[in-house]
Amino acid sequence: MADEVKLYRTWSSPYGLRIVWAMHIKGIEYENVFEDLSQKSPQLLQYNPVHKKIPVLVHKGKPICESLVILEYIDETWKKETTPLLPQDPYEKAMARFWAKFVDDKLLPSVWSVFTEKGYEAKKEAFVPAVQNLEIIEEQLKEKKFFGGESIGYVDLVLGWIAYLLDVFEEVIDLKLFDAHKFPLLSGWMKNFSNAPAIKQHLPPRDKLVTRFQLFHEKFQTAN
Repeated sequence: MADEVKLYRTWSSPYGLRIVWAMHIKGIEYENVFEDLSQKSPQLLQYNPVHKKIPVLVHKGKPICESLVILEYIDETWKKETTPLLPQDPYEKAMARFWAKFVDDKLLPSVWSVFTEKGYEAKKEAFVPAVQNLEIIEEQLKEKKFFGGESIGYVDLVLGWIAYLLDVFEEVIDLKLFDAHKFPLLSGWMKNFSNAPAIKQHLPPRDKLVTRFQLFHEKFQTAN
């Protein structure tokens, strides 16, 4: 119990899945605590009183919030289990943090805006910056299997949502977001990432994702 690890998350959240994948890469035993965000548990509100969001990692009774912070905590706490998630070189580590922030602050919001915009024309307009951000990410993969090199690392985990959500978004909104011919490196990365055992065994069911995001999309399209 002294080293007990719990992860508060939802089954589909890309932020929570980052932590799931990291835990399995590191071989850490933990307990999943699934949250209903429409009726958040007292424990979640206690552990994350500032943002009241998932994921929250609780280790030895102490909560750690925000997925990027949690990934670094995992890497620092369980150093000996496997190769590091973050590079050891200070410059390379800084660059990994930079690109992780780019994914969360630029890429993910731009793709999400395509999904949430009302009407085909608005979606097409939002599509332009999303593709530009994908092009920037494509450039970072030259001569590398993963962003971390030969093994999955910090930036790969942060970007992991692309590997299983992009085609779900495309199906729901009936608009092609990703052209494998235009993004051959990113396309190859997606296959490598998705087929890694620690990832493949812990991807959400695609049919459930489609149903979930169809409901989200309908809400956005009918909202005032």
